[in-house]
Amino acid sequence: MPTNTLKTEEIQISMGPQHPSTHGVLRVVLTLDGEIVVDAQPDIGYLHRGIEKLAEKRSYLQFVTLTDRTDYLSSMLNNEVYALAVEKLMGIEVPERAEFIRVIMMELNRIASHLVFVGAFGLDLGASTPFIYAFREREDIVDLFEMACGARLTYNYIRPGGVARDLPAGFDKKCRAFLKKMPARMDEIDDLFSKNEIVLIRTRGVGCISAEDAVNYGMSGPNLRGSGVPFDVRKDDPYSVYGRLDFKVVTQTSGDCLGRYLVRTGEIRESLKIVEQALDMLPEGEYTAKVPRVLKPPAGEVYTHIESSRGDLGVYLISDGSTNPYRLHWRAPSFINLAALREMMKGWKVADTVAIIGSLDIVLGEVDR
Repeated sequence: MPTNTLKTEEIQISMGPQHPSTHGVLRVVLTLDGEIVVDAQPDIGYLHRGIEKLAEKRSYLQFVTLTDRTDYLSSMLNNEVYALAVEKLMGIEVPERAEFIRVIMMELNRIASHLVFVGAFGLDLGASTPFIYAFREREDIVDLFEMACGARLTYNYIRPGGVARDLPAGFDKKCRAFLKKMPARMDEIDDLFSKNEIVLIRTRGVGCISAEDAVNYGMSGPNLRGSGVPFDVRKDDPYSVYGRLDFKVVTQTSGDCLGRYLVRTGEIRESLKIVEQALDMLPEGEYTAKVPRVLKPPAGEVYTHIESSRGDLGVYLISDGSTNPYRLHWRAPSFINLAALREMMKGWKVADTVAIIGSLDIVLGEVDR
């Protein structure tokens, strides 16, 4: 029988919302022709969190604790972007020591977040050993965070005006020990995973998105830089003391799953350099500015953004002069990066969808705000 007379029907299946590779509660409606993906439609909203609305019923300081939950793998960075917005509204000048402590914490958090990506991406591709390696290194960072603020996931450490408390005794020594051993540990991960022939076959040329399309979809962070666009808020719109630190923006030009992975492992090495510089330059002085117990910014509106682990993270904050935010909007990079998933999945096989979703490194906590 000639093959061109054989007709098949397309079917729709649900991937998620509890599929291990959907990294939370993401449901993707796949339209398949055999095992080929004809269409992929992300279906979100299962968390029902309403964090932006909750901000209106809490004081400016009370809301800091909720920023920890928006992207629970990058709580320090979420603290920072909100603190910057409040400080901009109130005209608060943060002490220099606090700025350097913030950078140390944010870059350590970026490393920890990227390590979770490395481990989870390995699981997505069927390998469990990278997960164990990556979480072994992440544990050292979590120990440092516990020393500084007493928590291991939701830190609530960076506050409007500075940080909640100064660095404890022994933090510098322990942090430098981590910085010293981490490059060799990254070499291990590269030998085990980054150069693994099976990983390369599963990721190279898979789920490509061009630089032009990535920009048009509004993508940011490692997912944008993996397509060759060197946009990084730390360089292009510097905040805190990043303008005084030496580091490079890591890019890859392939735009595929492998490119997005390599950007993140490269950024771990750059973040190590940043933390070391910040420790060397850490001045003595106050760790927080003098701020009132009850914050009451004048009426007005501000927008601040930073480079979080997942991309361009922004806060639009409106004050009506009361003790609570009048309105708050959270620009979540995971939500925007997810919009490009449909473009990246078309034409690939079902087995490739797992790698493509994993390579985006989404956190559903900031998708379903």
